[in-house]
Parts: sequence; structure tokens; C-alpha cells
Amino acid sequence: MSYVQRVMEGLRAKYAYQPEFLQAAEEVLFSMQPLFDKESKYEENGILERIVVPERTVEFRVAWTDDKNKVQVNNGYRIQYNSALGPYKGGIRFHPSVNQGILKFLGFEQIFKNSLTGLPLGGAKGGADFDPKGKSDAEVMRFCQAFMTELTRYVGAVIDVPAGDIGVGAREIGYMYGQYKRLTSRYEGVLTGKGLKWGGSLARKEATGFGNVYFAENMLKAVGQEIEGKTAAVSGSGNVAIYTIQKLYELGARPVTVSDSKGCIYQPNGIDLEVLKQVKEQERAPLTRYAELCKDAQYVSVADYPAGEHPVWNVGAQLAFPSATQNELTLADAKNLLFKGCVLVSEGANMPSTLDATKAFLEAGICYGPAKCANAGGVATSQLEMEQNAGMTSWTFDEVDGKLKGIMAGIFKAAHDTAEEFGKPGNYVMGGNIAGFRKVADSMIEQGVM
Repeated sequence: MSYVQRVMEGLRAKYAYQPEFLQAAEEVLFSMQPLFDKESKYEENGILERIVVPERTVEFRVAWTDDKNKVQVNNGYRIQYNSALGPYKGGIRFHPSVNQGILKFLGFEQIFKNSLTGLPLGGAKGGADFDPKGKSDAEVMRFCQAFMTELTRYVGAVIDVPAGDIGVGAREIGYMYGQYKRLTSRYEGVLTGKGLKWGGSLARKEATGFGNVYFAENMLKAVGQEIEGKTAAVSGSGNVAIYTIQKLYELGARPVTVSDSKGCIYQPNGIDLEVLKQVKEQERAPLTRYAELCKDAQYVSVADYPAGEHPVWNVGAQLAFPSATQNELTLADAKNLLFKGCVLVSEGANMPSTLDATKAFLEAGICYGPAKCANAGGVATSQLEMEQNAGMTSWTFDEVDGKLKGIMAGIFKAAHDTAEEFGKPGNYVMGGNIAGFRKVADSMIEQGVM
């Protein structure tokens, strides 16, 4: 039995109730088998046994009162996974599905994503099973204050620096930051994604979407193609999707879809970016509202579509940018994309493709950018925000965007060169995983058993 098989067998026996974490671990560990065949030091130092277990897992009660003065209780978490390269860094997610297994998968992925940026960042993730949808601003504020009251003792500007994620945007970051400042009397960069008036960075909200397109651009250039003139399918309708669409337009592509949990918009002439921003950033309305405003937009309900497939992946696009949530793109979706001529998939969400879908893309030989490479622009720009906070300064949008573009090019080069080193050119799953892992693992060996 190989080193990877032995570790995975132990994880399956111990964490059978955490399928998302097991999926993430399997995708990472088995792709790195060629590294362990070549280098024995990782097994000798028990690196896999150590790296799959978080350094610290914190679970806490979040009690708050709603607008009817009724007490509500949620579960809050922070998974501080690995600090070999720097302070813990990773988002906070507010969503009813949040549990320890999902946060472990996200935190585990974050270790290698942060490593690939080349910046001094450890990996972490956190959140709560709280749903901001349908809540008043006052209710969201009281929840965020209660959440941060518990979290404050575990975070700090050089300890753990959370950011936003699903359900946590500028509003929630603001409420949490205010509570941290109230409790500690410290005005420091403990959170990223802050408002521009009080320590935020220009280009932060655009960063994950922009970075995803920059990574896609690098993949296409490597095979002699370009983004200009191609049709793109984008899933999701939050920050990542919106700014993926914006950058695609800037580079001459035509994005024709967006989606949410209930359905998909298909607009053959191209998504109206200004209407999308109005509906999602200002009105915070569902996509049915977008369909009301854009008469040439077709709305397709997920409920009216075959099980295991999503309409967003069945429109015949050359480029695909899954930007919603984990496991949104199935094997059936992958087959639809490939059958209709898709030449590139670049992941804006975390682990949006199932293992079967990932395998199909790799076997087809298309350009495939896994999330830990393609969506690292968000955390990279978060670190740039930390750098600006530490220097008590602000950079221009173009300065931040230029640094982001350079970081994404560096991630691509690391994944590309490592894939070639191990005889799998173009396999950015293997290349990205090994490149990210080696830096962390070698640092763990140098710092001793801890």
C-alpha cells in the first residue's frame, strides 16, 4: 500500500461523515503520488499525517436576538489549518450548509492556494450556519457582532486574518471589524475586504473574478489561443461571477450566462453587466428580477432541468467559469460542455467540479484551471490589503491590479513548470498541488515536529 493510500484509508475511516473534506483530500493527495515516489523525506517526516489535520479547530455558540427580540442560536467555527508559511488566512462563510466538514475542505484547499501565491500566508477557513438572506440589516449587524465577540480571541493582524466568502460581503466585514475594534481598541488589519474609507484595498472585490480570467488567459496563451472572440458560460451571480464577466468583456469575450441556486439566465447577445450589478449589488434580488429587466434574457429554472445537470453548462460555450459553489459541475455537465466544444474550464469557486468531472476534463486534454490556482486572486489581493494596512498607505487600482496580474502569472508558471517536471504537461491539477505542497511541506520539515 502506498503512502497516499495508507493516509487516505485512515481519513476515510475517521471522517466518513465529512464527504467534502474527503473529496478535497483525495483530489490533492493522489495527484501528488509522483512526488512521493521521487522524494522519501515527506513520508519519513510524517508530513501527510500532519498536514491533513488542522493545527486548531474552534467551535463556538453564537447567540443573538432577532427583530422580534427572540433569541437565536447558531454554530460558529474557525479552522486554523496550517501556519508554516505565515499567519492563518482564509474566508468566513455564512450559509445554512456550513459545518466542520465543509470548512475543513475549504481550509485544506486554502493551504496550497495561499502557498501558490508566493506570499507569506498560512491556510484557514471559518464561518457559521447563519443565513443572511431575508434578514434585516439590524439582524445581520447583531449576528456579526455576536460572532466576532467569540472569534476575537483567536484572530489578529499577525495571527489570523479572515476575509469574506459566501454570505459575507462588505456589510458583514464592516460589522465584524467594528466589533473587533470595540473589544480590542485596535485599529489594525485583522480582516480583509474592508471598506475603502477605513483600510480596504482598491480592486479587492474584483480580484477573484479578475484573477480567474488572468489565469485562463495564461492557459490559452500556452496553447496558442486567446480569450478574444470566444463565448463564455459563467455560473453564480455574486462578486466572483460579476467581475469574471467584467474582465471577460474587457478582453473581448462574450459571457452569456449567470446563475443562482434556483435557475440560470441565458442571454445570447451577452449579459448586461450594469443590470446584473444593479440586481445583485444594489437590490440584492434573485435572477428572476434580472429577467424582468432584460427582455432578451431567457430564465431557465433548475427545477425544470434533468437531475444532475445544470442549464448553465448546456448553452454551447467555448469557455466555462464555474463561480458559484462546491460540486456544482457534475460529470453530466462536463460531458455537455465537452460535446459542445468547450476548450477551457477555469474555476472561480472552491472545488466546483466533482472528481468525475475533473477527470473528464483532464482526459479530454482541454485547458483546465483548478480552483486553488485559478481563484487565488482573492486571497492574493487580501494579502496586498494587509501589506497596505501594515504600511499605513493606499495603492491605486492600477497598482493593485498590476500586482494581481503578476501573481496570477506566477501561479500559472509554477503549476505549468511543475506539471512538465513530472511528465504531465498541461495538468495544472498535479502541477498546482505539487508546487503548493512542496513549499509548505519543506517549511514544516525545517521548523521541526509541531
